[in-house]
Amino acid sequence: MRSRVFALAMALTLTACSAAQSDETALYDSTGTPVAYIAADLTIYLWSGKPVAYLYSGNRGTDVYGFNGKHLGWFEKGYVRDADGDATCGLKSVIRSPKLEPIKSLKELKPLKSLRELPPLKRTSSLEWADTPCKIALALGADN
Repeated sequence: MRSRVFALAMALTLTACSAAQSDETALYDSTGTPVAYIAADLTIYLWSGKPVAYLYSGNRGTDVYGFNGKHLGWFEKGYVRDADGDATCGLKSVIRSPKLEPIKSLKELKPLKSLRELPPLKRTSSLEWADTPCKIALALGADN
């Protein structure tokens, strides 16, 4: 009896985890490695589970803000773009050779959002990847 209860509890836990992960969208770096993901509430987490940024619908599109209030860029056409218009991260649909997604760590608690800074003037999107890797670009928004 005890083993059946344990098995049922495990099945329910795995089902809940699968349902939660289906509402998450992976973000890949320029090498096709998944390094972050967007949760259903538009929070961006690093693969380690650390909440670092969030999407904010502004007048000029969808902005990416760090929890520290720093404007990190824009989310457009499947890419997170920095202030120079270069891609820092991308969805699976825009990455050439996406790698398999490893198991995610548990999500940490989200910090309070700081006052958002004004976004810079939006530059034209480039065809280049930014020099700053996705993980580092997003981590700049972590609340310290």
